[in-house]
Amino acid sequence: MNDTLSRPGTGWGWMMAYGIVSLIAGLAAFAWPIDATFALAIVIGVAFLAAGVFSVAAGLLARGSEGTGYAILFGILSAIVGLIMIFEPATGAISFTMLVFVWLVVRGALELSWAFRVRRRRGWLIALGVINLLLAAYIIATFPLTALTLPGFLLGISFVFAGVDAMVAAAMFRRVSSPFG
Repeated sequence: MNDTLSRPGTGWGWMMAYGIVSLIAGLAAFAWPIDATFALAIVIGVAFLAAGVFSVAAGLLARGSEGTGYAILFGILSAIVGLIMIFEPATGAISFTMLVFVWLVVRGALELSWAFRVRRRRGWLIALGVINLLLAAYIIATFPLTALTLPGFLLGISFVFAGVDAMVAAAMFRRVSSPFG
């Protein structure tokens, strides 16, 4: 095994580069949230389409298996969903946003319900429940614009935090090794 790859901190420069690229991608998603939302929907659509094609192929090539019909039908459904998301990314964005809305409502209601059953953290649970219900109300009040921007903003948040985390980790590793291993 290469000795440079086994030393602690090796490759911190690559980690820093990843962090910078991730941070830039996150900021770009904030600057152009609709474009980021559509890009995300298309990428997910391609994944659905690929899964569908492989599922159909598995079903057709696994003749005699009890799951053949299921694999073919699931594959066709996945491929259709993938094609819709690729060619109509707004539809995918709307579906995703509605799932987030439902999740926020259910979570908020559960937190409020739980808050009145416990003593510890009651105030925190009430605050969380109210915040989640307010976020859900915001999504509905600003719909359909929210559907076109929310996935992009969530993607941006994820990339920004991942980028900052990678940059901090790289800075810590830098102290113990050379930049690009």
